[in-house]
Amino acid sequence: MSEFQEPISHTSTGTPRWVGLAVAVLGGVSLLGLGVGWSALNHANGIEQSTQASVKQANDALAQRLAKEDEVNQALQSDLKVVTDKLNLTQGELIAARKQNKNATAAVDQKVDGLATSVKAELAGKANAGDVDKLNGDVSGVKTDLDAQKNNLQMARSEMGTLIARNHDEIDQLRRMGQRDYFEFTVTRKGGNQKVGTIQVELKDTNTKKNQYTINVLADDKSFEKKNRSVNEPIFFYTGGTRAALELVVNKVSKTTASGYLSVPKAPDTTAANTSGSGQ
Repeated sequence: MSEFQEPISHTSTGTPRWVGLAVAVLGGVSLLGLGVGWSALNHANGIEQSTQASVKQANDALAQRLAKEDEVNQALQSDLKVVTDKLNLTQGELIAARKQNKNATAAVDQKVDGLATSVKAELAGKANAGDVDKLNGDVSGVKTDLDAQKNNLQMARSEMGTLIARNHDEIDQLRRMGQRDYFEFTVTRKGGNQKVGTIQVELKDTNTKKNQYTINVLADDKSFEKKNRSVNEPIFFYTGGTRAALELVVNKVSKTTASGYLSVPKAPDTTAANTSGSGQ
């Protein structure tokens, strides 16, 4: 071996420092990513819970609203059934009343025809002209009374059983019966309170297309308003000292006026006097 040969030296290669730093950085990034992911997961869970609570609250509110609407619907159905039953009853009463009036009218016509036949037969056997004239007068009077009775049967009746006059002639017929006092009137819009019999009325509005009117009634220092009432529909009310109701009926309306009558029960002494006088 040569004395000039250099000795062989063994050197070990160490791990570079940047590798450790890289590992540390990667580790930090991983931890940061885990923290962010955990926070995002918690936030997502919170949002989910909040959403579920909101949905549950909305469902509960909707259920309550549906229950309330169902209750209202049942109440409306109940009211509709009551109205339907009442309308059916009213229609049945109207049919019965028409049938009764028709039968009564037919009976009156039959009575008139029978009386006329009887009178003709009696007249045929009379030789005296004076007797014939007398019988003719009796027949005319009876026929007039029967015609008045027939007209009364054809008049409509109110819910309280009173006859409703539709014009001046029918008002006169009711007046001749002597059971009540009748005050005919014509009131104007914007005319203020106008005296009718023992009360005052004020015409507020009229509707000629629907034959309706709105009127204010003042009686005993008290006033009440009746809105959108129909023509020939009676308005009943009481005043102090009367047991029977007063009846206000409007028969005709125009753009500015309303015409009709007020029916007032007679005083007891007057009614008694009329009854006594008619019995004599």
